[in-house]
Amino acid sequence: MSQSQAALNRIWSEILLEELTRYGVEHICIAPGSRSTPLTLEADANPKLQIHTHFDERGLGFYALGLAKATNKPIAIVVTSGTAVANLLPAIAEANLTGEKLVVLTADRPIELVGCGANQAINQNGIYSSHVTTALNLPSPSTSIALNWLLTSVDQVMHQQKTEQGPIHINCPFPEPLYGGDKAEYRNYLESLSSWLNSSMSYTQRVESSLMSSTDSAEFSRYWPRKGLIVVGSVSLTEANKAKQLAEQLGWPIFCDPQSGASSAYKHYDLWLQNAEQKAKLSPCEVIVQFGSRIVSKRLNQWLSEQVSQRNAEFIYVDPRRDRNNQTHLPQRHIVTDIAPWIDGQLAALDEVEHDPNRWLDAQDTHRNQIIEAIEVFVRESANELGDNEPATELKAAHQMDRLPKQADVFIGNSLFVRLVDMVGSADGYNVFSNRGASGIDGLIATSAGLTAGRQKPSITFIGDTSLLYDLNSLALFSRRKIPSVIVVTNNDGGAIFDLLPVPTEQKSTLYQMPHGFGFEHAAKQFNLAYKSVQTMSQYHQRIEQHLEQGEGTLLIEIVTRPDQASEQVKKLSQLIHAL
Repeated sequence: MSQSQAALNRIWSEILLEELTRYGVEHICIAPGSRSTPLTLEADANPKLQIHTHFDERGLGFYALGLAKATNKPIAIVVTSGTAVANLLPAIAEANLTGEKLVVLTADRPIELVGCGANQAINQNGIYSSHVTTALNLPSPSTSIALNWLLTSVDQVMHQQKTEQGPIHINCPFPEPLYGGDKAEYRNYLESLSSWLNSSMSYTQRVESSLMSSTDSAEFSRYWPRKGLIVVGSVSLTEANKAKQLAEQLGWPIFCDPQSGASSAYKHYDLWLQNAEQKAKLSPCEVIVQFGSRIVSKRLNQWLSEQVSQRNAEFIYVDPRRDRNNQTHLPQRHIVTDIAPWIDGQLAALDEVEHDPNRWLDAQDTHRNQIIEAIEVFVRESANELGDNEPATELKAAHQMDRLPKQADVFIGNSLFVRLVDMVGSADGYNVFSNRGASGIDGLIATSAGLTAGRQKPSITFIGDTSLLYDLNSLALFSRRKIPSVIVVTNNDGGAIFDLLPVPTEQKSTLYQMPHGFGFEHAAKQFNLAYKSVQTMSQYHQRIEQHLEQGEGTLLIEIVTRPDQASEQVKKLSQLIHAL
């Protein structure tokens, strides 16, 4: 095949990538590969695209996920053919559940080389199955196919992503040769797109309306006099603060998940809901309004299910995604709309009418505050074997989240630590991020690196030891960052969360916890990161504050604890709360 095929591959890639920029793509994440050469070189030639690279496709996918969380824009990913494509699946599955807009561009062998023993060729069509919003399987570039077909096909999937959110897959089979060629010989082929090339608009435009419009204020006002409760899930800090304002205006209690970056007088609910007397005080609740999804607390989810199914409370869920968020399949009204404007509408309506807040659940309930104070005292006094020097433990790090520097973003991984923050912590006033869609332990460092790159702000990442071992390669993504960042690894030598689960005792260590005996000092050195193992909470806070204020690059802080320490403390806390 002549060199003209290489030029044709480049032209299709040029048109494809240019159209993506017109749908808001500004960042493109690229892993090395030969079959993806047309896309890689055209990405480099497009001044509208900022290129990010990583040698590990799995980490690259999560890095793109972090960028998407940070920018709220579609992020393109380019990988070569074969297993490189399969390595993106974990990040795609997470994005599908949480709504990040990934545009996955996979290079492929032409169809005649698939299924016949050709090297690095697998069946890539449909490889991501239902984990993507939609998929477009392109043919090999050919002058027999008009370029306006390519544009309308790309527009179709981009329109769908804009409406439904989540990742999309565009599979791009490129015949050889992949290098060389002169695009100038295809001037006539490009002539039909001259108007589009000279514009800044997408080839086709479409105006989408919401599946459901916002509930108008007059209709929702019927709930105001009733006994209601607000639950805040995985939302932005701005949205969480607006929800707190709405709760105050209505006089309703509000439970804030740690992912929201907010807190309230009802904090530590995951623990005090274990107290029968306190749980009974919630029984009169008639209306539950939940903003955002992915609640960490199992006890809160259980109470919500009981309140709706057994006591006939109405359940209203407000979120812009159309996806079902109703794990126990309750009667639910899902208002598909942007959260902040919807709350603004309710606040404006409340301001226009005379309204007495219905403070049916006392924020200063003496008994509940006694329980909260008992939790605080227990955490402060736990594991004081170092005397006056407060020891660094997982429980205390979770409890003292609110002492972290406010200028830093916070990323919380999916180890035991996120459960501890939910139980005893308070992340009030922070921009908090997580991967609580599929809640996997893979790609957490890469996601945090993408967030830091996208937001250009200092960051603090909390991760468990097993999670860090899983994503060790992605420390390379932090080695290139000058923005001061801190990674805190809580090392309890394996999966300590299994101490809180009813796994078989005989196999708990070997088949569940899987102790490894590793430390992370030399891992930090391998990737040119600063390192500090801390023994006391004063050391912990001092090093974080110093690095974020005066440092550059990334500091890895390691807190080493006994494997069963945190689980023992949680069990004692539960016994204490049941007795109060």
